[in-house]
Parts: sequence; structure tokens; C-alpha cells
Amino acid sequence: MRVILDNEKCQGHGRCYVLAPEVFAPDEEGYGTVLQADVSGELLEQATRAAQGCPEGAITIEEREGTS
Repeated sequence: MRVILDNEKCQGHGRCYVLAPEVFAPDEEGYGTVLQADVSGELLEQATRAAQGCPEGAITIEEREGTS
């Protein structure tokens, strides 16, 4: 699975890097950045919690191309 963060929607609440510290990190202004775009297992669970916890819906998780 692939994690995508929409920087246009992100408001810098920081929930993504609190809920998924191995997947997301803050940038110098406190907005989220993706550390690990391709996730599975525990990282997928973390990313899913972050996506569900994002008040702006700025995080999506989708299938990687070439996988089913």
C-alpha cells in the first residue's frame, strides 16, 4: 500500500506523526511529511490510524500499482 499526504489540505495539527511516527514526521513548520510511503503490516496499521485521525482528510492510502 502507498501513503499519500495532500499538502494543500494539511493544516499542521500533527496527529499523523503522533499516531504514526514511523510513517510521518513534522517539517520545520510543523506540517506533516511522509517518511515511509510504501507501507505494510504494522506501518500500514499506523498509517491507517493517522488517516482516520486527520481532521482534514489529507491522508489517503491506496494500492500500489502492479499489486492486487
